[in-house]
Amino acid sequence: MGKRGEQFRNWHRIFTIDKSLLKLTFLLFQVGWIYGSVTEDILRGFKMHCHGWRSVYCMPARPAFKGSAPINLSDRLHQVLRWALGSTEIFLSRHCPLWYGYGGNLKCLERLSYINATVYPWTSIPLLAYCTLPAVCLLTGKFITPELSNIASVWFLSLFICIFATNILEMRWSGVSIDEWWRNEQFWVIGGESAHLFAVFQGLLKVLAGFDTNFKVTSKAGDDEQFSELYTFKWTTLLIPPTTLLIINLIGIVAGISNAINNGYDSWGPLFGKLFFAFWVIVHLYPFLKGLLGGQNRTPTIIMVWSILLASIFSLLWVRIDPFLARSHEPALEECGLECN
Repeated sequence: MGKRGEQFRNWHRIFTIDKSLLKLTFLLFQVGWIYGSVTEDILRGFKMHCHGWRSVYCMPARPAFKGSAPINLSDRLHQVLRWALGSTEIFLSRHCPLWYGYGGNLKCLERLSYINATVYPWTSIPLLAYCTLPAVCLLTGKFITPELSNIASVWFLSLFICIFATNILEMRWSGVSIDEWWRNEQFWVIGGESAHLFAVFQGLLKVLAGFDTNFKVTSKAGDDEQFSELYTFKWTTLLIPPTTLLIINLIGIVAGISNAINNGYDSWGPLFGKLFFAFWVIVHLYPFLKGLLGGQNRTPTIIMVWSILLASIFSLLWVRIDPFLARSHEPALEECGLECN
């Protein structure tokens, strides 16, 4: 009986394995391998969930997958560009989570997660506006918003307090230190103004004009020689937009302070609000400021030239700056010489 029972258990295991393989084979025929996307993992997982498959959180003691992330800023931005371009392509395709798979078994929270994974590159457009507006306000003498009432100010402060409290709860839940959280915030702004912005335009060009972009796949194997590039500042066009924003805000701060000095004490009050937002942008772009000031990983000259050129064009388009002459509101006197009445 024991031998027969052991044979029965073996046959049961074989049947179970065959059944699992049959399900996997059916999945491959039903979903298939996804080609033509640089983020095929997101697209494949989305289609699997649309067919009713469920994910299981697995965190084994021994890491199941190991790889090496880029340690150079330029390589890291290109990696983020590749991911963001893949999400943009999914958003512009028929597999967009906004309208695909409603007849399937995709749950609401799963759909929201996939929407977030495909929409995030488009947040670079409002982020670009938010990082540019402080400089515009300092150059033009206007503020981002009109004067707020007391109730509106309370709502405004409450919003910032809620965002700050959410960040604290996320740090405590994930066990991330304040320094790591701040570096992530800085890179979110840097990546949003460079890689995500480029991904949106490249995605539109690929979908509308058929323009294709080739990427170099990130190496998954660790190599000691890679650390020799840790302090190497490689040239890439992705570095131009953040550097341009940094220079524009620095020009705006100089213009705003010089304008306040020439117009008296009454102009210092409104200036502090404008300076706060400009300094907030500069603090997020502080790694680029270190590169501009010099050091071991100083910004290449070509990036400086293009950034200063774009910042100058932007400043000249918005306002004519005369920082060392006081602006008089009195009518100009006509220089008529001896023939004046």
